Amino acid sequence: MRRAVPAVASATLLLFVSLVPGTSFAVANGSSSAQAAVRPAKRDRMVTGAAASPTRAEQPGDYIWADPGNVAALDFVSGPGGVKNTPKPPFTFVEEDLGGSNPKLKITDANGTKWGVKFGTEVNAEVFASRIAWACGYYVEPAYFVKSGKINNVSGLTRAKKYVGSDGSFSDARFELKDKRITQKLKDDQGWRWDTNPFVGKHELNGLKILLMLTSNWDSKDQRDASRGSNTAIFIIPVTGGDQRWYVFSDWGGSMGKWGGVFGREKWDAKGFSSQTSKFVTGVSGSNVEFGYSGQRTKEVKEGISVEDVRWILQYLGQITDSQIHDGLEAAGATPEEIDVFSKAIRDRINQLKNAAK
Repeated sequence: MRRAVPAVASATLLLFVSLVPGTSFAVANGSSSAQAAVRPAKRDRMVTGAAASPTRAEQPGDYIWADPGNVAALDFVSGPGGVKNTPKPPFTFVEEDLGGSNPKLKITDANGTKWGVKFGTEVNAEVFASRIAWACGYYVEPAYFVKSGKINNVSGLTRAKKYVGSDGSFSDARFELKDKRITQKLKDDQGWRWDTNPFVGKHELNGLKILLMLTSNWDSKDQRDASRGSNTAIFIIPVTGGDQRWYVFSDWGGSMGKWGGVFGREKWDAKGFSSQTSKFVTGVSGSNVEFGYSGQRTKEVKEGISVEDVRWILQYLGQITDSQIHDGLEAAGATPEEIDVFSKAIRDRINQLKNAAK
């Protein structure tokens, strides 16, 4: 029987087991891989100085989530990369990256750090939405919004020519830091499917789906969409005894606008995002929560999300403060008006989840 969102909360049930402070299990049962099992996961704040690194655990295996710790204490201004990894000019051109659908460059900064620089409509959304995913325990590569700057020695640009001046000047860019521990990124037909992976039916996977819907990320393509560019990837990190295989949703650029079909969806559209907020959670039917979301893989993302899944992700999502949301939006380049509209809508959506979990 379908019911309206209730008004009384019940206790949260945990899928992970804490053995020592700061260490939790990310569960990966039912995989064809012999390594897919209960895996200890802990957030590592040391990799290239970045808090985005997913784990200190040395065990090989399949991972999708790590305990983020005290979410309310996380820095949404600098995000997973932290203050010390902020891009430092002068920037030097390496080459144009022609992969994907957005104009991109590969550059280095004053410290010799390698960056992937993206321009276009996804810049703001990717920086902010990835902060939400990171705060809830999911792996993201550190991203910074850079309002303006100059890249030295730029030449031979094609797609990025529109966004970079002849003198190398640019505005409104996303700088993405590359995790040095990752030795391989399995993308497109080597990636994973929403309905076939070691985490199907687990809170960790369903929590990720909830975050896609929360941020209105309609670009939920998976391995089956390899010809168009999948956004589900597996990052390989060598450890003693084998490899860690991190199941990652790798592109948050299609977020913070309107979900929907080809002619209705938008990216980074505060008014559009707000207009769909009342349809975010549409009700509770039996033990499942229903959502108004529509995207590239609508059925696999929105169906089968249980009340317990919502309770689980709210342990982390529910800790995010209004100040953090404001800081993250400002750091992503949002205008004061956008900050106001987005902030109210995001808080409304989180409250809808809380009501559904009651």
